[in-house]
Amino acid sequence: MIQAPYISVAVSLPVMKSYTYEVPDHLQDFCSPGMRVLVPFGNRRVTGYIISGQESCKGFKTKKILDVLDDHPLFPESEILFFKWISDYYIHPLGDMIKAALPTGLDQHDVSCVFVTQKGQDQLNAGKLTPGEEQVAQFILQRKSCTLKQVLKNSKNSVINALVRKMEKGDLINISAVLKKDGAKVKKEKFILQGDGSITDIAMSKKRKKLLLLVKEAKEISLTGLKVHIPTAPALIKPLVKAGYIKVIERQVFRDPLGDPVEPDTPPKLTKEQRKAVKRVQENLVKGFTPYLLSGVTGSGKTEVYMRLVSDAVENGKSAIVLVPEISLISQTERRFRARFGEKIAVIHSSLTKGELIDQWRKIALKKVNIVIGARSAVFAPFENIGLIIVDEEHDTSYKQETGLRYNARDLAIVRGKMNACPVILGSATPSVQSYQNVVLKRFEELKLETRINQYPLPKITLVDLKKFKDARGYDRIITPQLSKEIRNCLDSGHQALIFLNRRGFSTFPVCRDCGKSLSCKYCDVTMTLHKGLNVYQCHFCGYNRPVNTKCPSCKSSKIKPLGFGTEKVESMMKAMFPDARLARMDQDSTKRKGATIKILKSIRNRNVDIIVGTQMLAKGHDFPSITLVGVICADLSLNLPDFRAGERTFQVLAQVAGRAGRGQTEGKVIMQTYNPDHFIIEAAKKQDFMEFFQNEVPYRKALMYPPFSRMIQLKISGTNSEKVKDYAALVARVLISLLEKKEKQKTMVQILGPIEASIQKISSRFRWQILVKSPSSALVNGLVKSMMDHPKITLKSGTRLVVDVDPYSLM
Repeated sequence: MIQAPYISVAVSLPVMKSYTYEVPDHLQDFCSPGMRVLVPFGNRRVTGYIISGQESCKGFKTKKILDVLDDHPLFPESEILFFKWISDYYIHPLGDMIKAALPTGLDQHDVSCVFVTQKGQDQLNAGKLTPGEEQVAQFILQRKSCTLKQVLKNSKNSVINALVRKMEKGDLINISAVLKKDGAKVKKEKFILQGDGSITDIAMSKKRKKLLLLVKEAKEISLTGLKVHIPTAPALIKPLVKAGYIKVIERQVFRDPLGDPVEPDTPPKLTKEQRKAVKRVQENLVKGFTPYLLSGVTGSGKTEVYMRLVSDAVENGKSAIVLVPEISLISQTERRFRARFGEKIAVIHSSLTKGELIDQWRKIALKKVNIVIGARSAVFAPFENIGLIIVDEEHDTSYKQETGLRYNARDLAIVRGKMNACPVILGSATPSVQSYQNVVLKRFEELKLETRINQYPLPKITLVDLKKFKDARGYDRIITPQLSKEIRNCLDSGHQALIFLNRRGFSTFPVCRDCGKSLSCKYCDVTMTLHKGLNVYQCHFCGYNRPVNTKCPSCKSSKIKPLGFGTEKVESMMKAMFPDARLARMDQDSTKRKGATIKILKSIRNRNVDIIVGTQMLAKGHDFPSITLVGVICADLSLNLPDFRAGERTFQVLAQVAGRAGRGQTEGKVIMQTYNPDHFIIEAAKKQDFMEFFQNEVPYRKALMYPPFSRMIQLKISGTNSEKVKDYAALVARVLISLLEKKEKQKTMVQILGPIEASIQKISSRFRWQILVKSPSSALVNGLVKSMMDHPKITLKSGTRLVVDVDPYSLM
């Protein structure tokens, strides 16, 4: 507990500094670092996070905190230094940063709500309001609770702001601050115990006798548990409590997001390479922080290495964090870890409900578990005594958060490992160029697994040149005869086939037959995609839909030709070509519903599916021994994107998806269809040779001073007015250049590229420009951008947004 009279609080608002508040006497014994407090901020109340105690207010006038919102810290005091580092490096407000790290549903803040007064209702009933006033009043009355933001956003009246102020002044409406919570609550359960007081005789039915017997045998039983035996238990309890036979207490319980029970496993015998890797990490434990890159071929047994090292950490009384890129992979990893470690595990990912997420977080904070498995946000897990951090498939772009706090979980794992003096294992069969360059520079130590488990061979990869089929008819242009033949052989052998295409939907390029224009999104500069199952054309950026019978916006023709193809179309082709096969499709569309991902994976594992059509969701880390054939529909899709990492991503996804084949006793085959069979990326993927790719890619990066040979910050400027966005981007660039000119010794070490329009110039009605700031020194680019943000000329204009993306992953 903090004994100081003042506390430093980071408020969950976009302000860079923390604030000092006074602790009133009645709350003095309840404050600890890591707890939430409700504080006054300006004219409203917001959630803040206690950072530390302070003995004085340093001469400033302070306000008192209003309430302490937790009964225990949500994160340990030791994690605050980590949070401050993140806030400083990613140039993001500390309070907002902590809010992003914590589960959603914990925030409390004032919201301006609008109510119609009695006078307003009377005048509405009497027909004395103007049409505009009547519209506002009816809009508010139609809702149980209406915020000022909803009134302003939903009105088409151009002078709505002035109208609302006039109505408030005339006492027709009242605007007041209402404290809102973000939704999730601690779950509580009723437990029934034997009574310990005097008993009053009441009539005993068979059900009452059975209930008392169950309570006597169990000594304590939950109401949910009772209902399994006696469905009417809730109605029976009240008279028995009143008569003193039983008593009821309420206690916090945790929601369980884990899947079906898992049979315990026996650790298999390690291969020589696995033993060597485990032993190396164990020998270096005395050094504390050591970053490792665990590289090797697909199917070489990296997960077993992880589990042995996690077991060591747990046996030494420490905790472990295991990061996995995809929610679909978490299910597989969680099952394997539960089979080994039982219920010592918590899971954290975005598919959990708010309540489940908060319960998992509390289990970790209350030290009820010592292993956490999760997606990128699990890097913030509130452990104190961390003994190991693992980042599986470290190359994966899913570790980079692209909204709000734009952090990279892989990089934060390294930072947290250093702060906790523990080893960090980055694992991948296709490491990122960044991580392998760290091996070259001796910053990371490489651990290699070069052979598959049980000496299974790598799949044989055959390239098929799609240029030879450009004039083919029917399905042959997309599913070439060679791929079709191999699918048939695979099915006849009783095995499973995976067909990979990293593009969802049915038709990706709908075109008007009359005027030749493509069907574009109303709000974005992109072509819409036909989703036949939903019967709509959909924008994959903003979600805007047009009905399938829509007319061409340019010439009003109804003749829209659906060109291009995605996973939905490939699935329909497979059904037509192989009517005897059982099919499943796994992409963003088919896995939207809660539990859908696990259901599909389970059907693949149980061999209830013969052909699986999927996107990159299936390309990573999955272990399905019955898949013996992988067909890549088009290997070049991402190769020519305007992004310096396009080649790296293409190689990684191709090598990874190829690695899904032949993980059992039958040798695997891969048919890779491509328009560029001679490209070095495709050649390296065919050979599954990471070093060949790395040695060809690095010279380009070095010559152009792109990461890993420089550090980079992308400034994203967007807004609803194209001219204002363009002018603001030019202003930001001028300020950056003027600040750099003043630094005589440093200006040759920093490059400012832009401003330039983004590759996709408009998304969600917002026009987009960008500026890149590059330098070999991270401190130089960060310092320059921070100085720009503090410059008096950089004040955001209405409708314009400036986003700072440190170490960007996508330049689109």
